[in-house]
Amino acid sequence: MSPKISAQPCFRHGRVVMSSGVIDLALQGRLDVLRFFERHLHGDWGNVPLVLGVMNEVGLQTKDRLFSAFAVDPTLTLWIVTRLDRRVTTLLLPTEYDSFRADLTA
Repeated sequence: MSPKISAQPCFRHGRVVMSSGVIDLALQGRLDVLRFFERHLHGDWGNVPLVLGVMNEVGLQTKDRLFSAFAVDPTLTLWIVTRLDRRVTTLLLPTEYDSFRADLTA
């Protein structure tokens, strides 16, 4: 199942939060945050397993949490998570998940 990429944003993203690791990589020029953020907003979920892609498509209709994973390079992955209430979208590295777990699961 290929994602249905939309020309317009698929959902409201709320406040955007970036982890310190993401900010550091962006400042170093190693991560184009806007490029991946826009892909997430338009329904491109990146490199998620099929089941998560399907859950995202359903989540667009049911207001469930949305999750994207992008392989920035062979050693770097970016996760983007939009909360189910659409009040916050968080950009983080997988290694930083524990610091954000409470915010991401709401």
